[in-house]
Amino acid sequence: MVKKTVKSTGGTLTISIPSGINEITLGQVMKLQENPVLNDLEVISILSGVPVPDLQNIKNFDDLYIFGEIVLLLSNQLKNLYANDKVPPRITFPLAGGSKTVNVIQNLSVEPAGAFFSVREIIAEEINEHIKKHGNNEWQSIFNPSLKACCQVLAHYFYCRVTGKKYDEYEAEEFGNEIRKLRVMEALPAAKHFFRVYPHLSKRKTGCLSLLRQRWKKKRELALLKSLGISIP
Repeated sequence: MVKKTVKSTGGTLTISIPSGINEITLGQVMKLQENPVLNDLEVISILSGVPVPDLQNIKNFDDLYIFGEIVLLLSNQLKNLYANDKVPPRITFPLAGGSKTVNVIQNLSVEPAGAFFSVREIIAEEINEHIKKHGNNEWQSIFNPSLKACCQVLAHYFYCRVTGKKYDEYEAEEFGNEIRKLRVMEALPAAKHFFRVYPHLSKRKTGCLSLLRQRWKKKRELALLKSLGISIP
């Protein structure tokens, strides 16, 4: 962390921001991504947790220059992180009752069926949205899932294994608040893994009920043909 105490109209103010990407949470980066036209004070506020009005009352703006240099460094590190495909073997959750470390199992199909189907829908929607905007030609080479979708995927994936509870779709969605507290350098590569492994999920699979209806319809058609004396090859 880079820490500096500065003078403000209300006295002194201590500001601390991450000095490296390993100190930034997924939630902080999500806030930065939500608004691409943030000014310097808004960026420093997100990274430090100091409200913008307090930063606006700093007497000497030059005191913030050191943070501007760090923000530029962090920006470059975040760009490189998007190219990182190395999935962390385990992730530590900073929970209220104490931290918990869980292994990252790279095969989502071993998770509860509800989690699998929820994640499949999230991935499918994200990929289809990308294809709508950029076309279907070599889309995988330029595809980067949004941080919101990454957070949702990890929330459903980790909910049962971290809480020890049975799967509940709505509670898993709420678990996204805990996912936002994870270090982005761990969360982003882990989430991107599922988008790489399941690209075929951009096409919705035919459900079991639909298959049964199709078979039943075909069976009735064959019975009708036989009743009419029409030979079936």
